[in-house]
Amino acid sequence: MDTDLRRSDESDLSLVWSGRLSLTRRILAVNIFALALLAGGFFYLDSYRTRLIDERSAQAAREIELMSRAVTLADVRDRDRLIASLAEESEGRLRLYAPDGALVADSWRIIRPNYTLRDPDDERWQRHVARFLDRALDAVVSAKRLEAYVEPAVDRATNWPEVRAALATRTATTELRYAPDRTPMLSAAIPVRGTKGGALLFTENTRDITRIVRAERFRLGIVIAVVSIVSVLLSLFLARTIVRPLRRLAWAAVRVRLGRARDVEVPRLPSRRDEIGMLARALSDMSHALNSRIDAIEAFAADVTHELKNPLASLRSAVESLQMVKDPGLQKQLLDIVNDDVLRLDRLITDVADASRLDAQLSRAAFEPVDLGRMIEDMLKVREARAPASETRIAFARPRKSTAVVMGDPAKLVRVVENLLDNAVSFSPPGGLVRVDATRDADKVLLSVEDEGPGVPVHAREAIFSRFHSDRPEGEAFGRHSGLGLSIAKTIVDGHNGTITVHDRAGSQQGARFLVTLPVAEIS
Repeated sequence: MDTDLRRSDESDLSLVWSGRLSLTRRILAVNIFALALLAGGFFYLDSYRTRLIDERSAQAAREIELMSRAVTLADVRDRDRLIASLAEESEGRLRLYAPDGALVADSWRIIRPNYTLRDPDDERWQRHVARFLDRALDAVVSAKRLEAYVEPAVDRATNWPEVRAALATRTATTELRYAPDRTPMLSAAIPVRGTKGGALLFTENTRDITRIVRAERFRLGIVIAVVSIVSVLLSLFLARTIVRPLRRLAWAAVRVRLGRARDVEVPRLPSRRDEIGMLARALSDMSHALNSRIDAIEAFAADVTHELKNPLASLRSAVESLQMVKDPGLQKQLLDIVNDDVLRLDRLITDVADASRLDAQLSRAAFEPVDLGRMIEDMLKVREARAPASETRIAFARPRKSTAVVMGDPAKLVRVVENLLDNAVSFSPPGGLVRVDATRDADKVLLSVEDEGPGVPVHAREAIFSRFHSDRPEGEAFGRHSGLGLSIAKTIVDGHNGTITVHDRAGSQQGARFLVTLPVAEIS
């Protein structure tokens, strides 16, 4: 038994805000947080859309420069046909303004319009949903708000902001607006070379950008939806496999706490080889150990009650008789009985108190290396000084130094040897010899106490270690021993991961041999 286990540090296991949430919600929260990171892909969509628009704007600026050169070099008679051809090729609308700002040529007046501005009120509900998602995406990523595209009431160069900017800077200028159906309207303007105030304006409805972005968003949405469903299902499965057994174990622990330990069967979950399975089996073993401890306490209480009743009954009888007896001789005999009963009660109470505290003391004890040879030698010197006139001789063959060293509590090990010696002396005949040996055998230390008494019958070799066992030698005064000595010795030896047994002496010699086996202490 390791008595030096570190105590758990609650600060290492404490939770702050998450401690208020159930385990199921925490598992879901962690997985949903991971999904939120995946949903960050919508920011990628915004940057992807921005790149598309920037590339298309740069392309429009390059194209209108080429268109401006072509229009400048073209003959006036071929200008309209050239403008129509350029507009049809670029799938946009091309307008030429004179230096005074008046509209000189318009591709839509020369050929049919090559794009249509759609009225959102005439579209199906799917388009409304798509535009709603567009606005939601813009709100999430805080996208720049664009102005609505509106044709001026009077189509003059000065009514177009991009034309004014191009004339002011003498370079190609682009502008992006939203059509009524919220698709991008891209326009590019540039001054016409060779004129003073003339300008060329190109507009196009870049509906393909919206289609591309929405297609990417749809694919990303499908991925997020599928991953979300799988993640939630896995989270619920994980929570079920963790939370459900934990709840069962917690409920069993609550029932044990409420005093129903005997009626509770803690599930051992033998099929689980994870930490929850380990916890279940540990709680089950703890519950069985608790039941055993409760049974032992009840049996101990019953034994104590039984043992206390005998001296109390004798004491009561003697006290009642004292009130009626007038003979001084009889009174002295009754007083001797009272005195013996009081001493017997005192001895019994002391031993009971020691036995009841043993488990708790052993669980808190800090074990240290103990040389049994030196310990027994010192103990025998004290014993001899305390009772020099004893008729029973005690012989001890001290082993070599550091041979019989064990890990343990010195005071408790002394108690084991004292109890075994007291038992051996009480059963030894007058002038008998009690032999004590301590030797090492491989990884064990063997401590034996032999006496020359009647020995222990085979059928009683287990019972003598029970509490209040009452088999005493013939001629011994009743009540001299509490019957707890060997029980206390066994409890201490068990607490040191050892064993204690009783055997016949070697050969045909009469007597008993008590053998204590303890693990050897490896001293580096």
